[in-house]
Amino acid sequence: MPAYIILDIDVTDAATYEEYKKLTPGSLQPFDGKFIVRGGNPQNLEGDWSPTRIVVLEFPTMEQAKAWHSSDEYAPAKALRQSASSTQMIAVEGCADG
Repeated sequence: MPAYIILDIDVTDAATYEEYKKLTPGSLQPFDGKFIVRGGNPQNLEGDWSPTRIVVLEFPTMEQAKAWHSSDEYAPAKALRQSASSTQMIAVEGCADG
């Protein structure tokens, strides 16, 4: 069953965050992860949520999603993101039948 990591990111250091963006794609490959949404232009339709940058990653399984997040491959990029932004992040399983 596919799994998704969803991030709501408030970038506080744009230069460092640009370095993070360069490192992240390579860290996804060993876990068969891919970007579904990378930034975009969030539009509020209901409620008071006001995200500035949304990222959605897709993985084949929840195990692969969690393994990527705690991996040595992602660690350098993760440290950059954490120093350059404030982030809310969740992992959620997708629908088995699409």
